[in-house]
Amino acid sequence: MVTSPIDWPQWWHWELECSNPHLLKRMVDRCFTEVDLRGMLQRASAYRPDVQPGRWVIETTRAGQAWEVVVEPDVPAQLLVVVTAYAVG
Repeated sequence: MVTSPIDWPQWWHWELECSNPHLLKRMVDRCFTEVDLRGMLQRASAYRPDVQPGRWVIETTRAGQAWEVVVEPDVPAQLLVVVTAYAVG
């Protein structure tokens, strides 16, 4: 199920957590920064559940190319943890 940007859940407005080691490695491997990541999230157009329960895939773009950002809401801390991001296709 793809949801329109109008229907963003409450966690969408939480502070981002971008410091997990997996994400930091992918940022280097895929040549993007936290600033790039925040820009991609500002351009997000939809989201859907990930195959991993509790995670969500955010559909966006970067430099005119489709990207997906995987996030996991940390409900007790009210943080939106960014797990990874990758170009589609």
